Amino acid sequence: MAATAGATQIQGKDDVLTVCATSIVAGILANVLHEGFGHAATALLTGAKSGVLSTVAWSSAHDSRLVAAGGTLANLAAALVFWVALRRAKNATARLRFFLLICLAFNLFDGTGYFLFSGFTNFGDWAVVIAGLPAHWLWRFLLVVVGILSYFGAVLVVGSGLVRYVGVPRNDSRRLTKLTLLPYLTSILLASAGGLLNPIGMQLVWQSALPATAGGHSGLLWLKYYIPKSAVPEGSSDSISRNYVWIAGAIAVSIPFIFVLGRGITLHR
Repeated sequence: MAATAGATQIQGKDDVLTVCATSIVAGILANVLHEGFGHAATALLTGAKSGVLSTVAWSSAHDSRLVAAGGTLANLAAALVFWVALRRAKNATARLRFFLLICLAFNLFDGTGYFLFSGFTNFGDWAVVIAGLPAHWLWRFLLVVVGILSYFGAVLVVGSGLVRYVGVPRNDSRRLTKLTLLPYLTSILLASAGGLLNPIGMQLVWQSALPATAGGHSGLLWLKYYIPKSAVPEGSSDSISRNYVWIAGAIAVSIPFIFVLGRGITLHR
């Protein structure tokens, strides 16, 4: 009874506004890495003279399989960096450890989820990568297989990280739900708000941005059922207390993300 009461007490102290704020910053970072560093930077470095960057797409006259793949590759590379940072942050605040965990989750789920998304729908970045290749059906099948395996692996990594490094016990279902459902819902709202003013049109939001976010981040909704039994907290299990710096920071980066990058900005080589 004492252990259960303690877990419930910690769960109740996780501040909703701060959890959402850290998730907003993590979501914006994952988006900019995908569209900006993954697509735009790759295009400008490999031949594009200019293009329009927004929260939902990179558009330029120069296109290639490498440019299309760049977004996923950037997210996967970032996920590795955040995983290493999270493992080394055992003595950091609960807020910072949670931020690193959600950055890991968003980048890893975006990266692995895109294989599955493009394989099933024949739409999006990896549909461009395999377009025109012989035995196209086989490439789509391989994308689905790689997507399923890598996405499930991502779920295991994120779930283990949530327990080991954020310090949420596997048996604390209520706290696990709170710290995964809030980032999931926040990421959908962020994708919706960021795509409202995009220069390509709302169709791209419904076809790509929202499905990729809602589907790609869906692992947050069920990862608690697949956390390995070997995962135990290795750091402190402190709650995520309210922090107005994080909240103000989330508001500060959201405004240009939605109203500047959301409208699209032109980049030149």
